[in-house]
Amino acid sequence: MTDEIAEPEVLRPDAVSFREVLGHFATGITVITALDGDEPVGLAVNSFTSVSLDPPLVLFCAAKSSTTWPRIQRAGHFTVNILDEHQEHVSKLFSTRDVDRFGQLVWRVGAHGPILDDVHAWLDCTIEAEHDAGDHVISIGRVHELGIVADAGPLLFYRGRYGRLLGGD
Repeated sequence: MTDEIAEPEVLRPDAVSFREVLGHFATGITVITALDGDEPVGLAVNSFTSVSLDPPLVLFCAAKSSTTWPRIQRAGHFTVNILDEHQEHVSKLFSTRDVDRFGQLVWRVGAHGPILDDVHAWLDCTIEAEHDAGDHVISIGRVHELGIVADAGPLLFYRGRYGRLLGGD
């Protein structure tokens, strides 16, 4: 015997419905940083994933409208800072335009960009490839150095809200 299954509402993939549906996929939050000359730059990104173990590759997506992305692109390298569960304020800071992001935080210079204090983990990368993707650019980075800093859980983002993992290890 089968139960009757309600037909789900079918949406057209306009910008609003597309964003709403994708909001049902939980992500971590990263801050991509680089040095543009001597000036640190960075942006918050939740479209980040591993691509390959051999060689070690990662990718992130940056909006073409971003004023920070061209500066990271020009540097040719970047650091992925994976935010810790206590760093919601860092995500918000790097999602805001026209603020002194680095003046409000403790950070150090890594091999390929600024490493933010107390992040969950970090990866230093060089830009391996870029791909045009609609209103975004997909940047693939080759990982050269990496580290785990904090023992707490990662910061999560789901349906427009921040969250944390439940339970312990």
